[in-house]
Amino acid sequence: MANSAEVLNYILGHPPEASHHIAYNFLIPNLKGLENMIRASGVGSPSLEEAPPTPPPSPKSEGEEPAPITSTEDPNEMPSSTSGVDNPVEPAKSSSSTPFSVEISLFAAATEAFSKANTNCTIAESLERCKPIVALAKSRNLRVRGYVSVALGCPYEGPNVSPSRVADITATLLEMGADEVSVADTTGMGTAPRTQELLKALSSAGIANKDLALHFHDTYGQALVNAVVGLEHGIRTFDSSVGGLGGCPYSKGATGNIATEDLAYCMHSLGARTGVDIEKMAEIGKWISSELGRPNDSRAGKAILARLAS
Repeated sequence: MANSAEVLNYILGHPPEASHHIAYNFLIPNLKGLENMIRASGVGSPSLEEAPPTPPPSPKSEGEEPAPITSTEDPNEMPSSTSGVDNPVEPAKSSSSTPFSVEISLFAAATEAFSKANTNCTIAESLERCKPIVALAKSRNLRVRGYVSVALGCPYEGPNVSPSRVADITATLLEMGADEVSVADTTGMGTAPRTQELLKALSSAGIANKDLALHFHDTYGQALVNAVVGLEHGIRTFDSSVGGLGGCPYSKGATGNIATEDLAYCMHSLGARTGVDIEKMAEIGKWISSELGRPNDSRAGKAILARLAS
């Protein structure tokens, strides 16, 4: 069975043929995870300027359990014995002409309860843990994407999440060096009025629309409405998942992200140009849903497939 480093190198060395640039996004659980990724794959190139010294990770109190996501004992981490740290692996060399880049993702949460459940630390501690990761990524010229989870509702603290706190965390990630921050309605509790209120708070904090993305789960069927609110506010980057795949293990009942097919269909109806071939996307949604043995949650996708079959 291939080890993590070999899998990573295969992915980076064999991007699919595509007419557009491909961006590979990797969730980084902790500083060691990024170090292992760099050593295993050789991604990124050192910047011309030496990176500033990075602070050590926040110490754990005695008896504290490893964090589900940020712990170095995360089951998805590339351990040194197989990551190329002790047994170096040749950096990935692409066999495809398709241009691609690599970016990393970091998560913070907008409520203390969710932060402790998801990362086993406070909001402040999670942001401190992000600093050395961002510093190392920037020293390797890697793009960094931050996420602020439960920005419009928390499974533990309820729907009334402070917009100003979301804005403060978003600003902190951007000041730290993140290239973009995706503000996420992880639970799908967001509504149009509260989405508008949150966007106003972000603008009032001096955060530019170009530095933001929006991420809506469709648990209560409000994701598309909220995306249109974001579009009208000036946001132009939205997260989505083909066939509506996804969910959240720390938010009971949370469904997947807004379906790419539904979002593209809506955007096209408003005159936006996405570059997405919605018929091909619908076919992909059907295929991946079948492969995973789960229902296709895209309404637009299913309607398009039915029309094509008639």
